[in-house]
Amino acid sequence: MEPLKSRVLEMFTNMKKEVLDLHVLFEAGGNDPGERERVLDAIKELVAEGLLESRGSDFYALTRQGKRPT
Repeated sequence: MEPLKSRVLEMFTNMKKEVLDLHVLFEAGGNDPGERERVLDAIKELVAEGLLESRGSDFYALTRQGKRPT
């Protein structure tokens, strides 16, 4: 798995949350605007892979599959 996608998934574990806001997930990319764009792409890919699900209003949750160790 790509490192950025792993960092996005790790944010849920590190923050001990089931659901996170997109703005919190941006932290996986740091302060670089280009990296934040890559975070958006990583989130879209994780949703397509079934590891995250959109909860609306920029909130995302881990799926059962996403909770498994990578």
